[in-house]
Amino acid sequence: MKITIADVDHVAMLARLRFDEDQKAGMAEQLSRIVEYVEKLNELDTGDVSPMAHAVPLRNVLRDDEVRPSLDPEEALRNAPDREGDFFRVPRILESE
Repeated sequence: MKITIADVDHVAMLARLRFDEDQKAGMAEQLSRIVEYVEKLNELDTGDVSPMAHAVPLRNVLRDDEVRPSLDPEEALRNAPDREGDFFRVPRILESE
């Protein structure tokens, strides 16, 4: 499958990316090679391969939860640029109605 400049334009619009004409041509070529490789992989017989989430077995190493003392508020807020009582004070980012 050949990726066209129109395909690149469409994907760029969805991803909110801007490319100049040279970049679009290069991107179309790279994406075409990727799609060709995936098509080649699709030719493999994977009927005897079990579905898996990872190529290698994974095992989480988790520690037991244990109650430990946390930082003192004064120590935690020592380098805070602005604070209000025992809390960090940060600029408002949400607008209220």
